[in-house]
Order: sequence, then structure tokens, then C-alpha cells
Amino acid sequence: MGLFKEVLLLPLAPVRGTVWIADQLAREAERQARDPRLVQARLAALHRALDEGAIDEASFEEEEDRLLRLLENPVRRVGGRPTASVRTRTSEGLR
Repeated sequence: MGLFKEVLLLPLAPVRGTVWIADQLAREAERQARDPRLVQARLAALHRALDEGAIDEASFEEEEDRLLRLLENPVRRVGGRPTASVRTRTSEGLR
């Protein structure tokens, strides 16, 4: 049965390979986007841009908030896939 199934699914091998590559690229992009060292480097570059007058205060605040959220919300892995941690507010506080 396994060999028969593989022969029937053989025409879909390029599609499965493409999906696997896309999944690997997405995982690596997520890992790089949340790497604390890279986020801190982007924060430093953002501060330099503000000091040099390359960006305005509103743009700075918006991007800084986004980068700080990345640092505050680490990625948890569930089933091998990254998922953002979820914080819920309860009567006892954040959980």
C-alpha cells in the first residue's frame, strides 16, 4: 500500500518540495526577526536615525514600540513550529 501511494503521489513531489522550502524560509525569517541581538541592533540603528534626523519622532515611536514588543514576547515552540506567546489578564494579574 505504501509503495502504491508513493507512486500515485509522485507527480505532487515538486509541490511538496516547494511547500517544505517555503516553510523552512518562514521559520528562519521568524527566528531572525525575533533574535534579541538583531532586534537590539535594529533599535540602536533606529536611535541613530532619530539622532541624525533621518526619521521623525512619530515614526521612531511606532518602530520602537514594534521592536520592543518583539523583545517582550519571546517565541514558544509548539510541535516544532514557532508560536507567539499569549498573555492573558486574569484577576490575579498577567498570566
